[in-house]
Order: sequence, then C-alpha cells, then structure tokens
Amino acid sequence: MNSILNRNLFFVKEHVGMFKASNNYDIYNPDNQEMIMTCREEKLGFLTKMLRFTDYKRMTPFNVEIKTTSGEKVLTVKRGISIFLSDVEVLDENDNLVGKFKQKFFSIGGKFDVLDANDNVLCTLKGKWTSWDFKFIKDQVEFASVSKKWDGLGKELFTTADNYILHIDEKVTENHPMRLLILGAVMCIDMVLKE
Repeated sequence: MNSILNRNLFFVKEHVGMFKASNNYDIYNPDNQEMIMTCREEKLGFLTKMLRFTDYKRMTPFNVEIKTTSGEKVLTVKRGISIFLSDVEVLDENDNLVGKFKQKFFSIGGKFDVLDANDNVLCTLKGKWTSWDFKFIKDQVEFASVSKKWDGLGKELFTTADNYILHIDEKVTENHPMRLLILGAVMCIDMVLKE
C-alpha cells in the first residue's frame, strides 16, 4: 500500500464541467493545498459516455484509478452495470481485490456496507438525506467521516462539481487495508449515491 494513504486528512475536488461524461477528481493535502493524488476515469466506452447524459447515468459502469501525482497507481474503484443496487470493487495498486461496497436497499440518505475481500463487514457508510455528511461506522465506533466542502454558491449552482473533506480517524492504523476502502468509498458517494 502506498504510504500516501497514511495521512488522516484529504480534500477531494471534482473537476468542473458543464457537459462531462467522466468522473475526474484531484486529491489535495488540505494543510498546504498541494495536490497529492489524481482520480481519473480514463477507460470510458462510447456507449457509457452517451448514457451518462441520460436518466440512466446511475446505472452506467465505471472504472476509476487513483494515482499519485508522479503516476504510481494507488487503487482502482470499479463497478459493472447497476440496475437497482451497486456492488463496487476496490483493487490495490497490483489489481488485487481489497474489498467491496454493497449498497443497502431502501436507505434514506445513502448507505452501503464496506466489506473486505472475504465479504466480512468492516464498517458501514451512512449518510443523511438532508446533507452531504457521511460517516464510516461499526458498533457505534466512527472510523472516518466525509463532509461536502462548498466552494462558493455560484459555482455550485451552475456545475455539478462536488468537493469533499475526508477525515480518517487515528483508530485506522497506518497501512491498514481499510484506508484503501475508505478513500475508494469517497468516490462512490458521488457516483453511486448522489448522482
């Protein structure tokens, strides 16, 4: 696992675009505003691009790679076609399965289980339908939180850009695979729950 994931605070900034099909983000160190990772959806087929501009956008597959600014792959988040609920896989830098996300049926505000590679529940991502606040929780213990960072009302009204602050609690030790899953889940909040 890349040591860049041992940080506890990340600022995730979606690329601004009125008519964009792909999901692209930059991930910054909030302390000094230095870009530390990129998140790109480069392998986007023609049909998927077309469907992204329709009501079927939430059902389209995705394959997003997060890399360091020097180009080293950190993780991949991918999903096939989704009819009702999303099953998303997270792969490490060597394309080995680290875990999955399974979306919950009839969850208000958004909810999915974060599973390890053996389908054991590590925690649950829970959101509120009235806001952009999400928490990674298991047995009343919070492992991480995500909140939307507003970057000015005008920008939010005329684009679909979303920005997030991810805070990983110190309970999640350095080099723990849950760090890969938590960062991957932040991409899923936007692509699975909020689109």
